[in-house]
Amino acid sequence: MSHRGGSGQRSAGQGRGGGGTPTRGYGSPGSQRGRGSPALSNQGSGRSTPAYDSGGRGGHGRGFEPRGRGGPDRGRGGFGGGGGGSRGRGAPGGPVIFSETVPAHIPDRLSDKNHQQLISTFGSVKLRPERPLRPGYGTIGTPITLRANFFPVTVPKGPIYDYVVEISPKTDVNRLKIRIFQLLELSPACQQYLPHIAHDRSQRLVSSRKLPQPLDIAVPFYDDGESGPRPGGRVYTVSIKFDRELDMNRLNRYMDGQAESRDYDPLPLVSALNLVLQQHPSRTGVRVGKNRYFFPNAAHQPIRLGPGIIAQEGFYTSVRTTFKQLMVNVNVCMTAFIEPGNLADILIEFNRGSHGAMPRLPPPFVKSLRVHTTHLGHKKAVKLIGTTSARNTKFDCPEYGGKISVESFFKKKYNIQLKYPVDLPVIDLGSKTKSVWVPAELCFVDPGNAYRGKLSDKEVAEMIRYACNPPKYNAERIVGQGLPILGLVPPQQPINGFGVAISTEMAVVPGRELLPPRLTYRVGQAKVQNGSWNIMDVKFHQGASASSWWVLVVRDGRRTIQGPDDQNLQTLVQSFSAKLKNSGMNVPSVRPRLLPPCDIGALPREATRANALDLIRKVIKDEVSKVGKPSFILVLLENRDNFIYPGIKRIGDVELGIHTIHMQLAKAFNEPRKQDQYLSNIALKVNTKLGGMNHLLENQAMKWLTRKKTMMVGIDVTHPGPGSQEGTPSIAAVVASVDDSFVQFPASLRIQQSKKEMLDELRDMMIERLQVYEKKNRTLPQRIFVYRDGVSEGQFDTVLEEELVQILEAFKKLSTKDRKEPYRPSLSIIICGKRHHAKFYATNSQYADRNGNTRPGTVVDKGVTGVFDFDFYLQAHAGLQGNVKATHYTVVYDENKLTADEIQQGTHDTSYLYARATKAVSLIPAAYYADLACERGRCYLNDFLDDRGSSSGRGRLDKDEEAARVFAAARASWGQGLHPDIRGTMFYI
Repeated sequence: MSHRGGSGQRSAGQGRGGGGTPTRGYGSPGSQRGRGSPALSNQGSGRSTPAYDSGGRGGHGRGFEPRGRGGPDRGRGGFGGGGGGSRGRGAPGGPVIFSETVPAHIPDRLSDKNHQQLISTFGSVKLRPERPLRPGYGTIGTPITLRANFFPVTVPKGPIYDYVVEISPKTDVNRLKIRIFQLLELSPACQQYLPHIAHDRSQRLVSSRKLPQPLDIAVPFYDDGESGPRPGGRVYTVSIKFDRELDMNRLNRYMDGQAESRDYDPLPLVSALNLVLQQHPSRTGVRVGKNRYFFPNAAHQPIRLGPGIIAQEGFYTSVRTTFKQLMVNVNVCMTAFIEPGNLADILIEFNRGSHGAMPRLPPPFVKSLRVHTTHLGHKKAVKLIGTTSARNTKFDCPEYGGKISVESFFKKKYNIQLKYPVDLPVIDLGSKTKSVWVPAELCFVDPGNAYRGKLSDKEVAEMIRYACNPPKYNAERIVGQGLPILGLVPPQQPINGFGVAISTEMAVVPGRELLPPRLTYRVGQAKVQNGSWNIMDVKFHQGASASSWWVLVVRDGRRTIQGPDDQNLQTLVQSFSAKLKNSGMNVPSVRPRLLPPCDIGALPREATRANALDLIRKVIKDEVSKVGKPSFILVLLENRDNFIYPGIKRIGDVELGIHTIHMQLAKAFNEPRKQDQYLSNIALKVNTKLGGMNHLLENQAMKWLTRKKTMMVGIDVTHPGPGSQEGTPSIAAVVASVDDSFVQFPASLRIQQSKKEMLDELRDMMIERLQVYEKKNRTLPQRIFVYRDGVSEGQFDTVLEEELVQILEAFKKLSTKDRKEPYRPSLSIIICGKRHHAKFYATNSQYADRNGNTRPGTVVDKGVTGVFDFDFYLQAHAGLQGNVKATHYTVVYDENKLTADEIQQGTHDTSYLYARATKAVSLIPAAYYADLACERGRCYLNDFLDDRGSSSGRGRLDKDEEAARVFAAARASWGQGLHPDIRGTMFYI
C-alpha cells in the first residue's frame, strides 16, 4: 500500500523478490539495486548488507538472486516451459494452505458500500494528474478471499508528543549515538519515562505523556563491555526538547478517506508509531537496514553459507495506513552475518592452503567485523588486519621501557602466552589516529555482525535454498515466532505504555483472479496454464533474418571441445542452426563460420584476464577485417566467469557493434530433451535481438494500448553494489516500444552520479526514444505510458518533481516549427515496486497452486492498499519455488484517465509479452527490459565493480577525491556508450 509522503521501503531483502527469472542473464558482478536488492540493499542507497525477503522464485526474480552474477545468459522457460513446484516444506499430494480450516471473513470496513462511498467522496475533489485519486476499484476477474501479512493495530485517541533530542558534545558517529542512548535508558533519571517513550537512537523521541521541560540528562560514557564509567571520563548531556503534538484524530480522518485529508501527510505519525512498535526489537535484536530485525541468540538455527559467513532469519515490521484501519506489516527476511567465534580460527579457515603467507581477510569481511577482547572484555570495531605477527609487531611502550613486541607485552602485562605468536597477524582495534594492536586469538566475534560484502555465487545459492520456503511455512513463522519476538504479541514495553494493541490474526482481504490472455504465433498455438505455456512446432510471429553468423569457442581449461572438427561441436552448431530455421528465422543454409578457438586457459601463468580478453578481441577483429561483420556471434563458454562474459559483451556492444549470444557448454551438451529446451531459449533471444517478434497477444488483449497511437516506456536505474570501487557510476536505462505490437523495446543508456536514483539525462533519453518511434511510424505517439521501476514510496513525489519535468521538456524539444503544432501527448506514469513486504495467502486450496501459492492473475486493490492512491498489487506470474510475491503498481501521474480495470487487466495481459520466456513475468516487460538494459550497462564498467583494495584508514577527503577519480575514469571508459550499429536493437535481451 502507499500513502502520500510514505516511508521508502525498498531493500535488500526485501529485495525485489518473489519470483525467479525465466531467462535471466548473468550481468556483471557487484551490482545492486539501489533499485536496494534482489536487490541487495535499501533503495538504491548503496547500502551493502544483503538482506533477503523470504519469498519465492518464478516470473521476475529479484527477491533472491543478487543482481550481477557474471556469466553467460541462461534460460528457464522458453519452448516447453512449464510451471514449477515447491521444493520447500509443503506436504505432498496437494497444496498446503495456512489456516485453511479457520474461516476467513472479509471485515465490514471492506464492504462494497464503504468503498462506493469512498469513491463518491473523491468525486467532490478537483481532479489533477499528479498523484491521482483512485478512480474506482477493479471488477474484472473471479472474486477470491485472501489473507495478507498485515495485522490490525488499534491506537488511543490521545496525541503522541514528539521531541527533538540533542547530544552535547555533538557527535555524528552513529555507533556512538546508539551507545549513548543505551546508557540513557540505564540512567536513573530516565527510568521513570521508559514505559511510555520510544526513540530512534539518534535525534527523535516520542512519548505518550508530556515530559517535563527542560529535560537534560547527564550520561557518563563507557564502552560496551566496560563495567562502568572511568574517573574523569566523558559525560554527554542528552537534551530532550518538545517539538509538536501529533493528532491521532487527523490520522483517523485520513484513513477514513475524508476529502479534506487528501493532502495530509501521515508520515510523522506513522514513523512515530514505528518507533513505538520497533523499540523492543531495537533493544533485543540487531537491526540491519531499515525495519529489519535479527535475533542471533534465538532458538532458530542459522545455516553456514561459506567460510565465516552464516545466514540468519529475522523479521521485517512496518506500520502502514489502509482504508479505515491502521496495520502493521510483518514478514520473514534473511541476511548474512559473520559466524561467531575466535578470530584466529576464522583467519586460519579463510587461509587454509595458503602455505606460508600471512593470513588475510577480504576487505568487506574486515569492514563488517566487531569483536570483544577476551583479556579485557571490551567491544571494538576492527580497523584493519595487520601484515605482521605479534612477535614481529613492535610499538613504543613507556611502561616497559620503550619498544616492545605485542607478544612480549601481552606476556608481561596479562601473563598470556600466545598460541599463534608468529602464524597470525595482529588486529588493529584503535582509532583513525592511533593503532591498538591485539593478537587475533584474543579477539572473539560476537553474534550479530551483519556481513557487508557481496556474497559469492555459491553463498547466494545456499541463501536461496535456505530462504525459499513455501507460503504456509512463512505465514506460521510470522504468526508463531515473528509477532512474539518483535514484542508485538503480547505487547511489550513501550507498546502497552502507548495504549497500542495488535491483533494476532492476519488481515483478510478481497482479491480477484484474472484470466490469462490468448497468445498467437505465426504457426501453431499456445495454451496458457498456470502462467506459462508449452509450444511445440510453432514459428515465431515474425522471424528475423541473419545474413551470417559465427561461432567462437572460448576454452578455459576444461577442454570440452577438442577442436573445430570435434563432432560434439559440429552437432551442436547444426542443432542450433536447425532450431533457428524451424522457429521461423531466416538464416543461411551454409554452415556458420567457426572462428579460431580462444584457449585462454593455455595463456602463460602470469597472464591476466585482461590478456584473455585481448586474445578474444584480436580473433574477432581479425575476422571482421577479412569478411565484415556478422549478424551475431555465438560464443561457447567452457566456464562461467565474472570477467570474460562481461568483457565479451563490452567488445561486442561497445567496441565493435556486433550482437553476441552466449551458451554454457555444460548446459548445451545435455541430454536431447534438455538440450532442445536450452537451444529454444537461446533462439528466443536471437530472434528478439535481431528485430523479430516471438509471440503476440490477440487483438482483444491489446485494445487498451492500440485504440490510440501509444508508446510504452520502461525506466530504471541500477547502482554499484558491495565490492565496487567508491565513485563507480550508477547506470540509467530508458526503453520504449517502437510500434503497435509492443514487442521491440530498444534502449538508451547513460551513466550518472554514483547511487543517485533519479535520472540526470532523462530528457535526452526520451527524445532519443521518441525519434526512433517517429522514424518507424512516421508519426509521434499520442499517448505515453511510463513504467518506472526501482523507486520507493518516499520518492514518488521526487519522480514528479525531477523526472516528470524532464519528460515534459522532451515533448517541448520536439515541438519544432516543421511539426505545425506543439507536440504534447497525454502521459501516465506508473511506479512498479517489488521491494515491498506484502504477501498474500490463499484461504482455499481451490484458488492455490500445488505449493500453496496464490495463482497467476491474482490482483488486490482493497484492504491493504492506499486510501487515496491509485495502486494495486498484481501477481501475473507463477511462483516456481517458495512464497510468491506480487508487484505493487501505483499510478502517480495520469492524463489518460485510466480506469482500475484497464490498468490492472492491461498490465496483467502485457506481462505475457516478455520476449525471452514462455511464461508471464512478475514485472511488466517494459520495466523488466529497463532492468536488463541497466545490467548490461554494468558489463561495460566491469573493471570498476571489483575494489581489491581497502579504504581502511582513509580520511573523508581522500575518499571523496578517490570517488571523483574513479567516476572520471569510468566516464572515460564508457566513452560514447553503445556502438551506433546496435543502438536500435534489444541488444540487452
